Amino acid sequence: MDMGRSGRANGGVIPHTDIRARGWVAQLPQGCRPYALLMRLDRPIGAWLLFLPGLWAFAMAAPGWVEGLRLVLLFGLGAVVMRGAGCVVNDLWDRDLDRKVTRTAGRPLASGAVRPRQALAFLGALLAIGLAILLQLNPLCWLLGVVSLVPVVLYPLAKRVTDFPQAVLGLTFSWAAPMGYAAATGRLDAPGLALYGAAFLWILGYDTIYAHQDREDDALVGVRSTARRFGERTGPFLVFCYAGTVALMLLAGALAGMGPLFWPAMLLPAGVLAWQVRRLDIHDPALCLKLFQRNREVGLLVALAFLAGRL
Repeated sequence: MDMGRSGRANGGVIPHTDIRARGWVAQLPQGCRPYALLMRLDRPIGAWLLFLPGLWAFAMAAPGWVEGLRLVLLFGLGAVVMRGAGCVVNDLWDRDLDRKVTRTAGRPLASGAVRPRQALAFLGALLAIGLAILLQLNPLCWLLGVVSLVPVVLYPLAKRVTDFPQAVLGLTFSWAAPMGYAAATGRLDAPGLALYGAAFLWILGYDTIYAHQDREDDALVGVRSTARRFGERTGPFLVFCYAGTVALMLLAGALAGMGPLFWPAMLLPAGVLAWQVRRLDIHDPALCLKLFQRNREVGLLVALAFLAGRL
């Protein structure tokens, strides 16, 4: 989920953009705005999607409401900070590519508003905040947190060497599921691993939809993706990803001993995923963005299903 490479810089028609340098970001001091945009604070959907697998884990396995709310607050802040850190890493890798595309040419690193040395210092500050949050969790989470940095660093490179960079992103963005489960229970066993698998397939699906916004421009600049790989066959690929997501969610619920309300409640997120497959038009970038964004609601509905299963 590169948060966008769409619109040609060399004179073609410029489609929609999801960059929002207005609103509360525009009210920040001028020197802070480039860093807010570098973190994608103008587009919180990425932080939501990073956070939601952790929310599933807390809804499924938190030992009580007080501890559950504490973990929600820690993981929520951690998602904003670490999503921002991931965006800095991504833009450091991609700044030369970003300059070639209208939609991304205005990014702080590509435009020169932030220099690479400044970005590295900012990245260090974000990682320090992330470490402070991580130290509030148990030692198993410390280990998982360190390991999670590997796919974060590798994702921008994956776009250059494989047709499945979305799989690397899936490994990264789904990490909150096993980490959240470990934070809630102090262990990592079958329910947490099933939840991780479900989150991985969910992300593989929704980021393929997202990548269809940029398919043509990615071909011009040499970026690879599952959107380019599957093209018109994306529908069957999404059926595979989303059916696997729901199946592994149900397996996680069964392994965790969810009560009877869990099963009908899972019909709601499953229905939204099916709606995405039905509505998808890979030639409509604005629709692809809309369908991608609806996954926040999918994630919240999954969390509600796990909560219902504990009643």
